[in-house]
Amino acid sequence: MPALYNVSMEWREDVLRVWGDMQRDNGVSGQGASGAAAAPARDRAAMERRFAQAGTPEQCCVELSRMFGVRPNEVALLRLENGLLKFLCPFELSTAGSIPISSSSAVAAHTAVTKKIELFNNFTRVKHASIFESIKPGGDRNDDGELRPATIHKLMSAPVLDKSDRVLGVVQICHKGFDLVSAGPDFTLDDLQQLEVAAKALSISAFMQVSS
Repeated sequence: MPALYNVSMEWREDVLRVWGDMQRDNGVSGQGASGAAAAPARDRAAMERRFAQAGTPEQCCVELSRMFGVRPNEVALLRLENGLLKFLCPFELSTAGSIPISSSSAVAAHTAVTKKIELFNNFTRVKHASIFESIKPGGDRNDDGELRPATIHKLMSAPVLDKSDRVLGVVQICHKGFDLVSAGPDFTLDDLQQLEVAAKALSISAFMQVSS
């Protein structure tokens, strides 16, 4: 993989360790192991209910966009089928092709293969397949006639795994913009943890299961 991927994975180990230290400093450890584990469990249960109520991939992506404060077209959900990652949403990408998990240039494929969450707050510096960025869900302009940004500047990616640790797919949240500043704030460690919880909640959704 390109060097920036390796740096990202090393950075992930460091920041997650720092995040754990921050939680202890904030008194989470004083709750005991069961108390510390209860919060993500509650978050996951709440997300599972929300996703169950949503029902469809499109509505789940809308729910995710609300959770992370991004546009619906800044959420991508892909399901793994026969070695290919296929877009469930945005809908416009569902007919645009698929991503082989053997791809060396697709972040989604790297996420699926490594089964690890990833975060990039300067994504344009990362060598990646950008063909899907050329497709703009909803067209080139919004309802007010303003141009829609297509370039992904910031990205989080998480694998969707079943109880047996088998990869079902990948969920991604991004910030698009005309430049790094207009793309908005950086993703945080809290965002990354929240996406990991959301991925676990998505794993029980019927639409993530491949029919045999």
